[in-house]
Amino acid sequence: MKYIDEYRDREKAVAMASTIAAEVNPSRKYRLMEFCGGHTHAIYRHGILSLLPPEIEMVHGPGCPVCVMPLGRIVHAQTLAKLPRVILCTYGDMLRVPGADGKSLLSVKADGADIRMVASILDSIRIAQENPDKEVIFFAIGFETTTPPTAVGLKKAKALGLKNFSVFCNHVLTPPAIQHILEAPEVRTIGTVSIDGFLGPAHVSTIIGSRPYEFFAEEFRKPVVISGFEPLDVLQSIHMLVRQCNEGRAEVENQFTRAVLADGNAKAMAAVAEVFELRRSFEWRGLGEVPYSALRIKSGYAAWDAEVRFVIDVDRVDDHKGCACGSILRGAKRPVDCALFGRACTPEHPIGSCMVSSEGACAAYYQYGRFTEAVPD
Repeated sequence: MKYIDEYRDREKAVAMASTIAAEVNPSRKYRLMEFCGGHTHAIYRHGILSLLPPEIEMVHGPGCPVCVMPLGRIVHAQTLAKLPRVILCTYGDMLRVPGADGKSLLSVKADGADIRMVASILDSIRIAQENPDKEVIFFAIGFETTTPPTAVGLKKAKALGLKNFSVFCNHVLTPPAIQHILEAPEVRTIGTVSIDGFLGPAHVSTIIGSRPYEFFAEEFRKPVVISGFEPLDVLQSIHMLVRQCNEGRAEVENQFTRAVLADGNAKAMAAVAEVFELRRSFEWRGLGEVPYSALRIKSGYAAWDAEVRFVIDVDRVDDHKGCACGSILRGAKRPVDCALFGRACTPEHPIGSCMVSSEGACAAYYQYGRFTEAVPD
């Protein structure tokens, strides 16, 4: 495929890795966080760690929308699904995430609730049109990448005057999460996370551009390199971060120039601004309450806001006591540091969200053989 194979050239990857190794300072460590779960999977799928010198440590961040969903919001969605005459629609990964007492949306579906997997919000709108006697609720999740489609869907529902459709909004924002990782006082209990630089998310940045990351470079003196997902993308981005660290620079650089612009996608951001506004606070799994880190539906679209139409009180739900997903999402632990990983918690029987999601760090470790670090033959 054009512009894919070119970024998977093994000889070029080995040469680039040699260049990185030649430039690292053997007297220091480089702790680089790949914020996005897509990068985590790319790193393990393509064996990038085996090419890097030991001075470079890759730290996994919370950039997986399924993984960061707190249990309370999952219980909220399950409660909505159990209401009479409701059809709950959501993406496939969310169906398997364990909620309270280990029950997932699939379990609730097995108990009789009408829960359906969809590919987009437009599928949910079609289902609402086909079932005028039912209330159709779209369980919306995701970072800035999936927020514009939800905005477009809400605009379409309003234009159609679709009265039996609403959205349970759980869209979260990348920059506040990065800031929280760098400065939150909770590190005293969860563990200090020392980061020298960030691989900025690719898909998110196609929407918001590169400018929002300038704050981290200026205020926290942390370099950010927005990276594509292919092996040469990741290696080049790591090289750029190593150079910034060596030179004492803290800048935002864009490796993924073929898709990301400085100002992002103006049309997409305009649609989001029309439909959504900031929440004062939102709970993230692993990060706790993060100020101004999520979106809610504006009052002009309240008729299609499930939280307005179906007032439900759900208390905060604590994670499984043995599950280390919270610390893994912060970068304070690796999946193999969790006592459940590869034993009680596997892809076939996931206990934590990091094992459920296709972008989760635990799923990446297990799928690509890193579980052997923790589980002997």
